[in-house]
Amino acid sequence: MDKIVEKLKSGELIPFLGMGIFEGTIAKDGSSLPFDSDSMILALNNGRAMSPRLMYEYSRAAMSLEQRKGREFIIQMTNHIFSSKEYEIPKTYKWLNEIKPKYIIDTTLDDSLQKIYSDCNHFLILGVSRITADYDRFMIYKYDSSKAEYTRVGKESLSLDLPILFKPMGSTKPEMNFIISDADFVDWLTEAMGGYAIPPVLKEYRKDKEYLFMGVDFARDTFRMVANEITIGLKGGVTLLNKEELTKKEEKFIKTHSLENIKVSIDEFIDSHGK
Repeated sequence: MDKIVEKLKSGELIPFLGMGIFEGTIAKDGSSLPFDSDSMILALNNGRAMSPRLMYEYSRAAMSLEQRKGREFIIQMTNHIFSSKEYEIPKTYKWLNEIKPKYIIDTTLDDSLQKIYSDCNHFLILGVSRITADYDRFMIYKYDSSKAEYTRVGKESLSLDLPILFKPMGSTKPEMNFIISDADFVDWLTEAMGGYAIPPVLKEYRKDKEYLFMGVDFARDTFRMVANEITIGLKGGVTLLNKEELTKKEEKFIKTHSLENIKVSIDEFIDSHGK
């Protein structure tokens, strides 16, 4: 992994981002952006903790809130968390902006990724769930930088000629859509296992690729399953988990997927792998 930037540029190494890249991100009003499951639950529930059972993973908490307050509440609340405040995009995005990888997987819910590619044409893929019209659990948009606008296109239009931004859990823009509650994840993962969560072009492209996992919490069941489905056919890669001790589930995922864990923070890693 000594030539990591070159591998990112060539497409041999694919960035896979999780909400941990938001750790330390402070909005202009002084509040912190959610960067892990606990902080996401507090943000969804107006700063109040929930029962230990619900605090285990934010998808559980979101499901409880959805059942009590409705689906629209969860959608609007999630959008509010990431769209109502001004904040500087995290360091990870600034670093990737200089590299401009051909393909990025980003499981965060805001639009920072779209911002760093706003100066060039690209494809954007947003995950969707709980729809009955089709088995596919994604929507594809093509971005025209001259008009600064996204246009919805069919999966047959997707090609490797332009950079591909894949946000499997949805985003605030161009359409407000999120995979956040248990019911969302169950539906998405079920269809992912059937092959309906990733466009055919990417299923072929992802074969024998390495991945750079940044800010992904493999201690949580949900995101281990999400990562497993998206990276089928991988040939290894790197995780950044700066922890004294990994959980058994983290260790198993890393070993099973032939990954190497680098025990440094994301900022330290970026500083040592400058452009």
